[in-house]
Amino acid sequence: MCQSPAFCRPKIGRIVHYVSLGTPVRDDGTQAFPSACRSATVTEIDKGNPKVVGLHVENPTGGFYHPLDSGGCEYVAKVEQPPTGGTWHSMEECED
Repeated sequence: MCQSPAFCRPKIGRIVHYVSLGTPVRDDGTQAFPSACRSATVTEIDKGNPKVVGLHVENPTGGFYHPLDSGGCEYVAKVEQPPTGGTWHSMEECED
């Protein structure tokens, strides 16, 4: 397992965190579902850019896929606050 806080090359089957997009912000500034980290499994890796992967994301309401054919998900370090929705980072980067 990668112990470095820097980018760790993904492997098929590895568990990572996916940052959900959340629902659109309402006129009053609230969201029904804010962006949040979700458990995800790496299902494929872009050969030209290993920071872009296909994921199977596990949500409380069910699972869904972000395949490379649809653009996949790009790695963004967790140090970015707030983290960018639609991206992934390693679990080692998280305190929670």
